[in-house]
Amino acid sequence: MNPIDRSGLEALRADGLATLCPPITKISVGMATCGLAAGAGGVFDAFRHEIEKKGLNISPVGTGCLGYCQQEPLVVVRQPDRGQVLYGRVSEKDAPGMVEHLARGEFPTEKALAVLPELFPENRPLDPGLPGLPRLDELPFYRRQRKVVLQNSGLIDPARIQEYAAREGYQALARVLFDLTSEEVLEEIAAAGLRGRGGGGFPTAEKWRICRRADPATPYIICNADEGDPGAYMDRTILESDPHSVIEGLLIGGYVLGARQGYIYVRDEYPLAVERVSRALVEAGQNGLAGSNILGTDFSFDVTVVRGAGAFVCGEETALIASLEGGLGEPRAKPPYPAVSGLWGRPTVVNNVKTLAAVPAIIRRGAGWFRSLGTDTSPGTAVFSMVGQVANTGLVEVPMGLTLRELVEEIGGGGLNGRRIKAVQTGGPSGGCIPAALFDLPIDYESLTGAGSIMGSGGMVIMDEDACMVDVARYFLAFTRSESCGKCTPCREGIRELHRILDRIATGQGRARDLELLQEVAGWVKDGSLCGLGQTAPNPVLSTLRYFRDEYKAHLEDRRCPAGVCRDLITLAVNSERCSGCGLCLRECPAGAIYGEPKNPHVIDPEKCNRCQICLDVCPEGAIEVVR
Repeated sequence: MNPIDRSGLEALRADGLATLCPPITKISVGMATCGLAAGAGGVFDAFRHEIEKKGLNISPVGTGCLGYCQQEPLVVVRQPDRGQVLYGRVSEKDAPGMVEHLARGEFPTEKALAVLPELFPENRPLDPGLPGLPRLDELPFYRRQRKVVLQNSGLIDPARIQEYAAREGYQALARVLFDLTSEEVLEEIAAAGLRGRGGGGFPTAEKWRICRRADPATPYIICNADEGDPGAYMDRTILESDPHSVIEGLLIGGYVLGARQGYIYVRDEYPLAVERVSRALVEAGQNGLAGSNILGTDFSFDVTVVRGAGAFVCGEETALIASLEGGLGEPRAKPPYPAVSGLWGRPTVVNNVKTLAAVPAIIRRGAGWFRSLGTDTSPGTAVFSMVGQVANTGLVEVPMGLTLRELVEEIGGGGLNGRRIKAVQTGGPSGGCIPAALFDLPIDYESLTGAGSIMGSGGMVIMDEDACMVDVARYFLAFTRSESCGKCTPCREGIRELHRILDRIATGQGRARDLELLQEVAGWVKDGSLCGLGQTAPNPVLSTLRYFRDEYKAHLEDRRCPAGVCRDLITLAVNSERCSGCGLCLRECPAGAIYGEPKNPHVIDPEKCNRCQICLDVCPEGAIEVVR
């Protein structure tokens, strides 16, 4: 390919329009990691096989994630002048029938979820194809969402730079290089009020300014894609679904800083994200949008993808920098902050994936538009991954200021199988557990911090009434204990001691002073730790003590787990009226603790039972009961 100048972006855009909105029927299969895990690869192959077998002029393509992970594999069918329809939970066996319908010029009806709007207003469909089907924005999962960072996810082929260009891609970079000074760009980002989406919420423009003031010669900018929170996959999905948005944001940041080198630090457990962002960088370089003399200007900027080894602590910026330099991924004391002295001792900006992906949208649409979303102190949108005991799991993007109740109950659909939601944990393993009684809390940095949690990078775990909050705190402390680098004593020893106390309580060995001790040790860890991992690690303990103290007291005083989770504090028994004597529990019990004759009620020996609850899972009659 020949490198392009600004006018060449229009030709790139035209090429993208031709594949985004072709004059033939198009089948798009969501093939990010979530879709592939649900079988999207086989679905795509099945469609392609059927199309080739019948010799049809239909285009099958792979896209990224539309966010509705509960309905994966997701498929979008577009017919010229008839619109687009979204289908959920499509399997390989559905492909022949769907292709048969399309061969007749019909939209399949089975598994249709919603009508999608056309990507461009001029292509408004004449006939939606399936009358009575709701629009996408009428589905509860999408109704309250506003897509900024995720505006292209699931809609474009991430392997085609042309389709990104068709969606105004690289127009913001062109405007920055030809129409604005670096100071004007900085002012626009400042006016928008963009705050770091990696968890800290530090103003992006202020971080860039500090770096510029420190030393304008050879600064660096790094994209932090070392996402490691349990249940979090926001950054991974963006890199898999719309990698060019992150690259464009990184280029704009590099221009503002006067940098010539940027890095994208991705954890090695994200092979598909690494593959797609690496391919996108090659495409950008071939088209003169990265490397030397970008868009024919004197701005040159190289981007290198670095694969991290998977240490959670490397999400902390100084540990990330140490790892990038080839050393141990350990944090260092601050100040100096990386914006003053970072990579190789040079001023360095570290921005999260979502932060950088928001930058091009702000430059294209203006600070006022971005500020119209969200709140005064937390403008814009936030991207969350909702996992756990919620009806609709998935990736969502909502305006800041939406309440937890609106997010969990309206978008998430409430508890799984209609169960009551007890709490939501925000901010990853270092976040806090917020009870359902506080679900009218607005989602913004200050409100969540005031409630004893944090915004974090967007991981959100929903827990229902069967969750034991002592066990939840113990689980997250086990994670941060194993991920602590061990460099500083408060974090290394303090988290270990907190986990030891929680383990004691959960196994019925708790002592009278344990709650007071938990509070005391948590304070030491919070105040004395070197980096954010240790400083926030006690949040699950402190928040559950604050809102669920009665559960701790039940474990301590009554030697009872109200949720029936902690093995040492429960007993399993057979309800003889329900037991049919099928023998399934007897055969599956690893401890040999179940006795009984065929077709007669069985009995569990409490002395042999290790309370693994396998019998509870396999019993077809619901005859196994947890005695709390």
